[in-house]
Amino acid sequence: MLIAIMSDSHDNLDNLRKALKVIEERNCQVIIHAGDFVSPFTWRVLGQFKGEIYGVFGNNDGDRVMLKKFYEDRIKVQPIEVKVENTRIAVMHEPAFIEELAKSNSFDIIVYGHTHQLDNKKIGNTLVINPGELCGWLYNDPTFMILDTSTLNVEIIHLKEIP
Repeated sequence: MLIAIMSDSHDNLDNLRKALKVIEERNCQVIIHAGDFVSPFTWRVLGQFKGEIYGVFGNNDGDRVMLKKFYEDRIKVQPIEVKVENTRIAVMHEPAFIEELAKSNSFDIIVYGHTHQLDNKKIGNTLVINPGELCGWLYNDPTFMILDTSTLNVEIIHLKEIP
């Protein structure tokens, strides 16, 4: 199964639309968002997705009440555990205790955001990934990832390359 993993969209609706186009073309069935949606109106784009959405609140998500309402409780306080098929995924915004969590062998994948920088490494048997910043505001390189749960291979999607 293909899972789209994103973080730090920071209200960039144009990049959310670009990402959603790729996600739909690639037949991803799940989106995981590692926080900093920022405003509830991001639902106008992500709400068009036909699959499952899982997310955590980031430090810049201001109106949590309305975010929870529009996303129908799909966004939760970090960390959360998501199980997709037989893949155990921990999702958080800030990268706290990642090494300890990875060494616990409780998860196949740990997803985090906050730093706006790509990360894709193994700690023990656990894949640790940060999809970078979907918004592109800090580093001018908007990215997200597509994860294949059958192989745990990660593809980095650079939105600047998407028309």
